[in-house]
Amino acid sequence: MYKLLGGLANYLKYQDIVTDCAIFRMHNLFTTALLMGCSIIVTATQYVGNPIQCIVDGLPTHVVNTYCWISSTFTMPDAFRRQVGTEVAHPGLANDFNDQDAQKFYTYYQWVCFVLFFQAIACYTPKVIWGSFENGLMRMLVMGLNVGVCSERTKNIKKEIILEYLAQHVKRHNLYALRYWGCECLCLINIIVQMWCMNRFFDGEFLSYGLRVMNYSEQVQEDRIDPMVYVFPRVTKCIFHKYGPSGSIQKHDSMCILPLNIVNEKTYIFIWFWFVILLSMLTLLVIYRVLIIAMPKIRPRILHAKHRSIPIETCEALCRKVDLGDWWILMMLGTNLDPLIYRDVVAELVKKIDSSHTNQYR
Repeated sequence: MYKLLGGLANYLKYQDIVTDCAIFRMHNLFTTALLMGCSIIVTATQYVGNPIQCIVDGLPTHVVNTYCWISSTFTMPDAFRRQVGTEVAHPGLANDFNDQDAQKFYTYYQWVCFVLFFQAIACYTPKVIWGSFENGLMRMLVMGLNVGVCSERTKNIKKEIILEYLAQHVKRHNLYALRYWGCECLCLINIIVQMWCMNRFFDGEFLSYGLRVMNYSEQVQEDRIDPMVYVFPRVTKCIFHKYGPSGSIQKHDSMCILPLNIVNEKTYIFIWFWFVILLSMLTLLVIYRVLIIAMPKIRPRILHAKHRSIPIETCEALCRKVDLGDWWILMMLGTNLDPLIYRDVVAELVKKIDSSHTNQYR
């Protein structure tokens, strides 16, 4: 298991240069690693037994197992409310198999590992898009000053390069910020679309899956239907047809155990809770970005709140002279630069912009 999942550690490793926020990384890196890990676990059937085992008389077991796995199995939803052991053999398994309308077929379990894999790719896509847009700008600006241990001469040279770049490119970073925030919106859209697709994938059962699991223990014993067993049945039915010795069609009814659904039900309950949490955080994040765009007066307060060593007066003076994109670049620089170096850069940038404006109007 360690060998299978060890490669996912690359998604969770420490980043020396940060170009995004923590929620963005949760979507792109942690969720990708989570979905890829679930896909690998579901695929590695040797750790959870055979994916399907069917009981049938008079036929080779491996033939029926293969047929029922690649076709589909079914339950009778009405039978979930009947008493197990007296009325039905297992939850959802009644003996009225000729009632075609009462049968609910399950075909998703062959596709779970592939769906999880493509979900992981979809979650990683915003990071790839942002990486192509960002193109190493922040790493180029930081120049190793995220660690302040260097000679004073080297430090001053690098600070001067940063100041020169920022002063010369004032009001030219709006597209940089808007592209990044567009990628954050893409993350929110991705989670909404994925939840909708999973709901369709499980015949409308996913969106309420976690709530029903939480409410399960509070229900009256007689009215209880385990939502995990209902969505991911552990025992199902499969009908296999073959020709008999006289050429007549024989119907063989088999009962199939799906041990893989034990993994699926736990996997998707965790995914449901994580997606709900992530959806809430991304929604709040997008609202926060809209407020930043619509209310310029809060930008100096945010800058001061994140970097207390910089006086609020300096933050206000700086924000009056720069645009939204420049403000975002400065916020990202503050995340990456050594705090003392960053304080000096901001203070000197205000003076540099003031002097450049003064020279312009002479």
